[in-house]
Amino acid sequence: MTDCIAHTAPEPVFAEPWHAQVFAVTVALNEAGRFDWPEWATRFSATLKRHGLKKELDGGEDYFRAWLETLETLLVDGGETNAGDIDAVSAAWEKAYLTTPHGSPVELSAD
Repeated sequence: MTDCIAHTAPEPVFAEPWHAQVFAVTVALNEAGRFDWPEWATRFSATLKRHGLKKELDGGEDYFRAWLETLETLLVDGGETNAGDIDAVSAAWEKAYLTTPHGSPVELSAD
């Protein structure tokens, strides 16, 4: 008699690719010595608390938006970038996303 075991694919850890990407960038910056985890944890906890006061966080999109906000603030405060550069790159990504045909990869232009 052969036992039949059903195999199901594991649930994805990240709901969206950008969630995984912002997580990976954060880990890479930490490993490069741009900040330490205790500082990250303190800042991220404060961001989550601030956002959680407005509504109950669902652990998905809002969690990673808080993650990104914390990372951006940490990089600006640490002198790694400035808010204007973050805004410019965000605007460029939005423009690229909105003008890219469905199904094509979104790419930033060199200009």
